[in-house]
Amino acid sequence: MLQAASLTRIHHLLAHQAGLRPDAVFLHEEGGGTLSYAQFWQRAQGVARWLETQGVQPGHRVMMVGENCGAMIAALFGCSLAGAWPVSVNARLSAREIENIRQHAQPEATLYTTGVSPSARAHAETAGASDAPAAVWGPGVQAVLADAPTAPETAGHASEVATLIYTSGTTGAPKGVMVPHRGLLHFARVSAASRRLTPHDIGYAALPMSHIFGIATVLMATVHAGASLVLRSRFDPEDAFKALACPGVSILQGVPTMFSRMMAAAPPKTALRAPALRYVYTGGAALDPTLKRDVERYFGVPMHHGYGITEYAGSMFITDMDAPRADCSAGCAVDGVELRIGTPDGGAPAPGQRGDILIRGPGVMLGYYRDPAQTAQALLPGGWLHTGDIGYVDASGALFISGRSKDLIIRSGFNVYPIEVESVINAFPGVRLSAVVGRSTADQNEEVIAFVEPLPGASLDLRLLMLHLRAQLAPYKRPAQIIPIDTIPTTVSGKILKQPLKERLA
Repeated sequence: MLQAASLTRIHHLLAHQAGLRPDAVFLHEEGGGTLSYAQFWQRAQGVARWLETQGVQPGHRVMMVGENCGAMIAALFGCSLAGAWPVSVNARLSAREIENIRQHAQPEATLYTTGVSPSARAHAETAGASDAPAAVWGPGVQAVLADAPTAPETAGHASEVATLIYTSGTTGAPKGVMVPHRGLLHFARVSAASRRLTPHDIGYAALPMSHIFGIATVLMATVHAGASLVLRSRFDPEDAFKALACPGVSILQGVPTMFSRMMAAAPPKTALRAPALRYVYTGGAALDPTLKRDVERYFGVPMHHGYGITEYAGSMFITDMDAPRADCSAGCAVDGVELRIGTPDGGAPAPGQRGDILIRGPGVMLGYYRDPAQTAQALLPGGWLHTGDIGYVDASGALFISGRSKDLIIRSGFNVYPIEVESVINAFPGVRLSAVVGRSTADQNEEVIAFVEPLPGASLDLRLLMLHLRAQLAPYKRPAQIIPIDTIPTTVSGKILKQPLKERLA
C-alpha cells in the first residue's frame, strides 16, 4: 500500500510502482513496443539529470510541444524530479498559439516530439531545434534552449506546481493553470478507486497528455494502480477497436466526440471483440443522451460520466460504478469536493436550484500563472473556485450541467441552455453533432442559432428537423435558423469551439 504521507510529488507514484512491480508493463507504445515500470522510471531519472545539465533549475518552465508518446510522459515525471514546471502543449495548435504560450511561459528549454508528430516536426524546424539524446528521451525528440537565461519561480506556490496547463480559449491571452502536485496525487487515488483499477487493467490513452483529462484521469490513476496504458499519439477509431481486441483494453475513456467517431466507424456488433472491456467513461464535455444510449447498446456496458475542468486536478463529480444512471448526470461529488450553487455562503444547494457552480477541494488550481487579475476572479474567498459553468443537483446530490455561463442565451427574458437544444437536435436521425449559439438582434434580444453536422453520407431534411424541434421544444428555445456545416470545430481535446461559429454570424 502507498503511504500517503510520503507522497508529495507526482514522480513518487512512478518510483513506488517501479519498486513494487518493476517488470510489469506500463506502456504499450505505438508500433508495438512496451516499456516496463522500471524502464520508465529509469527514463524519468535520465530526463531529470539531462535537464539539470542544460541549466534547468527548480521553478524553471520546460515546454514540451508534442503528441502522446513516452517522451511526453517522461517530461512530466522528469520535471517533477528536477523541480521544474512541465508545460505540455499539443503540437496541433497553430504556430501563433504555440508562440503565445511560449512568450507567456518563458521556458528555459523547449522540446518537440518530432518522431510521432509531423506537426511537432514543423514547429521544431521553425524553432531551429536539434536532436535531443535518444538514450535519454527515446527516439524522435528535438530540443532548443532559451535565447537568454530565464528566471526560475521561487516565491509562493513555486514548489507546489506539478504542471502548467494552458486553457484552450479562442480569444484573448492564454491562461496558464498552475496544477498542484497535491491535487493530482489526491485525484489519482480517487480516480483509481472509482474505477476499481488493478494492475491487470489496460487503459486506452489517446487523450492528449497536454490536457487535464489525459494527465489526471487517464495517466495518474493508471500509475497509482500499477496498471498499463495503450499509448497513442492521435485518436483513430479503427485503432481503438483493435486495441479492445488486443492487448485487450479494459478501461475505455474519452471525450464524447471520440465515442461519436467510434460509433460512426463501428463494425457490426457481431464483429466486436472486446473481451476485457468492463468500464466506459466520458468527460470533458456534456454527455448527449442519444450518444449514451448508442454506446451502451453497442458495447453492452454502462457509459459513465463525470465533470471536471482544467482549473481542478481531475474530475470533481463521477457517476457511481455500482449505480449506473439512466440520465446524463455527472454523478456525485468525489472525496474531498464541496459544492455550492450561486454563492459560497449559500449552504448546501437545494435540489433544482440552478446557478453558477462553485467548487472547493484539494485539486483547486494554485492560480493562473502571471495573471493575478484573472486569478482573483476565479478563486474566491474561502478557497472556492468559480468554474464558469451553470448547473443544479437533484435530490440524490447528483450534478447536472446546464452549460457555460458565457454560452447562456437569453431569449425574450427566458434562459435558453444550449445543451438542452443540442440534445434534441442530436436525437434526430442523420445528425452527428450540433452546436447551438446565440445571435444578437436589432431589438436587444437574442435568437437561437443551431449549427448541425450530419453523419457521413447522410442527407438532412431541415424542414423535418424543424418540425421535430417544434414538437420537442418550447417556442423560445427553438432555433430561428439551422445552418448545415461539414465539420463543427473542436479543440484538440475534442471540446466544441463555439467562438468561430459565433464569428460566422457576425
